[in-house]
Amino acid sequence: MPDPSTPCTDLGDRFPKSADEMSRLRAAGVAAARDLGAFIDASPTPFHAVREAARRLSLVGFRALDEASVWQLAPGDKRYVIRGGSTILAFIVGDESPATGGFRMIGAHTDSPNLRVKPNADVSVRGYQQLGVEVYGGVLFSTWLDRDLSLAGRVLLEAPGGGVEARLVDLERAVARVPNVAIHLNRSVNSEGLVLNAQKHLVPIVGLGKEAALSGALARALDVRPEAVLSYDLSLYNVEKSAISGLDQEFLHAARLDNLGSSHGAVCALAAVATSSPTTRLIVLYDHEECGSKSAIGAAGSFLRDTLGRILDAHPDRQPQAMARAMARSLLVSADMAHAIHPNYGDQHEQMHQPLLNRGLTIKSNSNQSYATDGATAAAFTRLCAEVGYQAQRFVTRSDLPCGTTIGPITASALGVATVDVGAPMLSMHSCRELCGTLDVHLAIETFKRALG
Repeated sequence: MPDPSTPCTDLGDRFPKSADEMSRLRAAGVAAARDLGAFIDASPTPFHAVREAARRLSLVGFRALDEASVWQLAPGDKRYVIRGGSTILAFIVGDESPATGGFRMIGAHTDSPNLRVKPNADVSVRGYQQLGVEVYGGVLFSTWLDRDLSLAGRVLLEAPGGGVEARLVDLERAVARVPNVAIHLNRSVNSEGLVLNAQKHLVPIVGLGKEAALSGALARALDVRPEAVLSYDLSLYNVEKSAISGLDQEFLHAARLDNLGSSHGAVCALAAVATSSPTTRLIVLYDHEECGSKSAIGAAGSFLRDTLGRILDAHPDRQPQAMARAMARSLLVSADMAHAIHPNYGDQHEQMHQPLLNRGLTIKSNSNQSYATDGATAAAFTRLCAEVGYQAQRFVTRSDLPCGTTIGPITASALGVATVDVGAPMLSMHSCRELCGTLDVHLAIETFKRALG
């Protein structure tokens, strides 16, 4: 094995394989990255991501459950349940009760930082039609300027027979833009930096004139009367499709890699594992991670605990004190993208923890529990990576910088379950358009398969 204190400079230091094997590995990475790109392009919002995850799982035999119904489960059943339209949990029932067989779980999230449309969104300023937007999560403001933007999300409609109907919408084409100000009017921008005010400078233009525009556009897209539009949860997104790049196809450029990259890996892994196992395998993809997870459908809500309890209760092999026993036998992989070393900002990384693209997943640690990893869970995940054929990378934030967090500590503290925080390294995190390594997409899927068992 290489000296862990020395950053890798060649694929061979982590993948001791022949040239032919490496060629096949790279090809598998490109194929997996193309599939991730298709997943992302079909998922402009968390609602669409959940729909796409459910579609893919349905193709391999998973069937929907209704939270409001009584569940009856049998070993080998492949089921999924959706809460709030933008959080999904899917599982394969183990041959044994989880009280004795345990759970193997992967958690990720469906949301990404972006610009969300305000409830009263129509704005008319100096002859332009604009949309009022609110910053969602830790948006890198400048990356949303001069992009071809569309609108997508969920629209709540007055149903023909009474009640409320929820429908997904995606305008698909460019309809909005946040234009930059010309350098002629901001001469110092390149020397003093671009400073943007979220209220004043991120409001997109969508047309010319003074009349309200949004309800009419939604009504046309959904073929309903404008008066039928009661409410909505809408986001702006960049219409540019995902793309493979690099001289040797090393990179994937895409929006929302954080964290649809991990969500895609979890879905692919669960879809591929064997049906029969003593262990119940489960993935949960949450909304609202980027704003703190404190919601009915976020990781701080009851969705995972509720569902685990129902699986235990509905399993034919019902056991006493089942939840506590199950948690003592379980492992959660909290999967969220990681910070790759940046060639132009290398001093922002802790010198002994500098993950590189296309070297495999990174284990994330923080002594103050911003990540839930401990020595035992890191060791367990390191062995899984070794089974796939690579050495796990490690990440610790510099001691003089604040550390981000994930769903890992939230879930670990709520359930008392052993948890490891991991992620594929990437650049441009929280940008309108991000970058990861193609090989890492394949390695993530293969490692998540082994994590589920």
